Amino acid sequence: MLELVVEVLGPNIFVYHCHLDVHPPEPEPPRTWMWHQDGGIVNRDLETDPRPRLSVKVAYFLTDLSEPGRGNFVVLPGSHLRNRIERPTDDDNEIPGAVPVLASPGDAVVFDRRLWHMRGRNASTLTRKALFYAYTYRWVRPRDELRIPPEMREVLTPVRRQLLGEGPEAIHFWMPDHVDLPVRERVRRHAQHP
Repeated sequence: MLELVVEVLGPNIFVYHCHLDVHPPEPEPPRTWMWHQDGGIVNRDLETDPRPRLSVKVAYFLTDLSEPGRGNFVVLPGSHLRNRIERPTDDDNEIPGAVPVLASPGDAVVFDRRLWHMRGRNASTLTRKALFYAYTYRWVRPRDELRIPPEMREVLTPVRRQLLGEGPEAIHFWMPDHVDLPVRERVRRHAQHP
């Protein structure tokens, strides 16, 4: 998946956020508005329409979500080009055109942070589990504090250290032509020798 992320964002990236979602069966549908774009305050502060693509996420599904109603990732196709979507007055999460992503365990889904999405209701007997890794440019501040213990630095490859946020002073992330980017080198080598 890293090669696809690099193709979309370029090599000057790191993992700024990651999380494991665990959602057991829900007897009742949620009564809150679930639709959102990732990015938090970025979506308030940036004034363009549509907002810029600052990051992408990779979702790895660990549970069988090959049928709707299992807490599926639900998306509104093409909505990454809209800063707003129509919100019903009753906060009903059923939006025309929404599509549940049907995924098998081990499937990965790459999506633009601007895509309007939500977790659908888990009306099944399964506990829905998914891992999310968010990639962005190294000049963006991390959402999570990903400190690398000194003893781990010696065993991590340069690519893994970069993806965990390690690198020279922050100014170098703004001027990537002046620094070595391990991810760029890895992807270049792989393209030459798949």
